[in-house]
Amino acid sequence: MKKKIVILGSTGSIGRNAVHVVKHLAGEFEVVGLAARGNIEMLARQARELKCRHVALADTSRLDELGKILPANCRIHGGRNGILEIATLPEADLVLCAIVGTGGLVPVLEAVKAGKDIAIASKEVLVMAGELVMKEVSKRKVKFLPVDSEHSAIFQCLEGKREADVSKIILTASGGPFRGGKLCEIRRATYESALAHPVWEMGPKVSIDSATLMNKALEIIEARWLFNVPAENIDVVIHPQSVIHSMVEFIDGTVLAQMSTPDMRFPIQYALTYPVKHRGLLKPLDFAKLAGLTFERPDRRTFPSLDFAYEALKCGGTVPAVMNAANEIAVERFRKSEIRFTDIWAIIEKVMSSHKKLDRPSLDAILSADKWARAAAASVKIRKR
Repeated sequence: MKKKIVILGSTGSIGRNAVHVVKHLAGEFEVVGLAARGNIEMLARQARELKCRHVALADTSRLDELGKILPANCRIHGGRNGILEIATLPEADLVLCAIVGTGGLVPVLEAVKAGKDIAIASKEVLVMAGELVMKEVSKRKVKFLPVDSEHSAIFQCLEGKREADVSKIILTASGGPFRGGKLCEIRRATYESALAHPVWEMGPKVSIDSATLMNKALEIIEARWLFNVPAENIDVVIHPQSVIHSMVEFIDGTVLAQMSTPDMRFPIQYALTYPVKHRGLLKPLDFAKLAGLTFERPDRRTFPSLDFAYEALKCGGTVPAVMNAANEIAVERFRKSEIRFTDIWAIIEKVMSSHKKLDRPSLDAILSADKWARAAAASVKIRKR
């Protein structure tokens, strides 16, 4: 019997790769729902190719346009409620959430409550509400499978291992386009140069986060909740080749690493097919052709994002959600050329330091903190130098 899946964020980078995997393993899956923000042309094409009967569009102003190009038997769901309807379709077995930013939190929570297994690519879900989400996952006894290459690597290294045997989780990072750069040079970085990731092809928001190392900061918080590991046992190492996707160190001093060519279709496929592995589209590593693998410590003085993550975990409560929201607004301000690249960090630090945290927040409190942080980040005055 085919596994019935829903893809939230189907027109983004992860969503498109997920569709690629589904088409490759057509005998294994049936896509019953697709959701996107506003790319109606691609959404309609995906619906036709996958014979999908439900689509959701966040941008309600384009619903009529979408209706004109969709197959006649495909039902349209509109706005935030439409996304929730897609995420909780009764026939769905698994929901892949690839919504960029905070928009995935409520749909994922509702999908979990509806008993759906989750493949999570939207790291913001656990950054904002890790404790809340994982409690619901445990309560409903659903699978919560990582799609990020780093967390997929850790997940695979931990399979069959005892939690008590784990000493440390080591997240790898490429270092982004400005690795090794001087602060005075990085300060003048343009939006286009920050998008030019040396290894991965990603959407614009994730690309900027990789340039600031904020992507790795979010992954530290995500790893804490996914694997129930305290912050002090999560480390980051720069690995420019991005062949080792992450590692686990055990109490006896041994280390397990998961390796592959850097392509998101590997972790996406495993999350969709778990616990079974299927033959993939991509070639395995040719070790004889690897020029070498190098590692270095992150430059936390130039790139302070990792410190923000550890501070957010130390403070807990609403602080991680505030950190995430401040970053999203700062990245958008950088995109609009309102601020310099290095001002992204200044805004995050300012908003985090001025926030009055709330411990053990409810969903409403988390969403309120997110809203407050966005307004605060938008109003931070940056002196032009």
